[in-house]
Amino acid sequence: MGDVEKVIIIGGACAGLTAAIYTARAKLNPLLFAGHMFGGQLMMTSEVENYPGFPEGIQGPELMEKFRQQAEKFGTRIVYENVIKVDFKSRPFRVWAGGEEYAAESVIVATGARPRMLGLESEAMLMGKGVSYCAVCDGAFYKDRDVVVVGGGDSAMEEALHLTHHAKSVTVIHRRDKLRASKIMQERAFENPKINFVWDSVVEDIYDVNEGRVTGVLIKNVKTKELSEIRCDGVFIAIGHEPNTDVFVGQLTLDSHGYIKVHDHVKTSVEGVFAAGDVHDHKYRQAITASAFGCMAALECERYLAEKGLV
Repeated sequence: MGDVEKVIIIGGACAGLTAAIYTARAKLNPLLFAGHMFGGQLMMTSEVENYPGFPEGIQGPELMEKFRQQAEKFGTRIVYENVIKVDFKSRPFRVWAGGEEYAAESVIVATGARPRMLGLESEAMLMGKGVSYCAVCDGAFYKDRDVVVVGGGDSAMEEALHLTHHAKSVTVIHRRDKLRASKIMQERAFENPKINFVWDSVVEDIYDVNEGRVTGVLIKNVKTKELSEIRCDGVFIAIGHEPNTDVFVGQLTLDSHGYIKVHDHVKTSVEGVFAAGDVHDHKYRQAITASAFGCMAALECERYLAEKGLV
């Protein structure tokens, strides 16, 4: 363990890189752990049309590269190693990554969340080519198209209802014979003439990998085992998200779903440790909101260090 850093940022996507830009410009000389694959969920996204400042749209990986360049321009040091352990119970805080131990007066956690996947090979190969995990992000690409939503909870109904503003038809595929969504969300979905339901069924495959785009799905009825096909132009997987918080178990207070609990927007249960983005925000899950939380965390971190006389 070498010198004590003023701030360590864990996570190299929208929230973490925005926090890096702000803390770097504040002369805090941030050290950011981006992991082996920086960029988060935007690295799985093709066209991004709803991030301000890019009226013609921008590819997700290109947007993340611009974030990275801006953070480094102001002096952010980026380490492409995964953080495997932290100690927030003593000060300075300690972080382990790449076989090294680091220390910091403050930490910003921006490790994000990951969508639950069906686990199909075709799903992975068609990600960003018709397979999506965010209707708000990608729904506008399916104007007057037929799409499928997989899931039966509130998130799935939100996705389906949002898609009706763009798509010609929305087919919800659910493995059970009734939805898990709240009553009000069910009522809205059932009343919408664009939404239809396929019950007791699971997706077995997504077509067509050879064409490089989604053309349909193969589904199996879990009761009769019968196979059938549904033609569609897009598949939206809405079976939930998993926050990337395993390393913080026992170090920070988490909610029942594993997200970091915060107060005052970005403050965690440990003074001097802040959370930003999808690692605590399971409601909005947008690049712009993650960036906003990164900004908030950086500003609060700067104030904390100033109040403690550490800068």
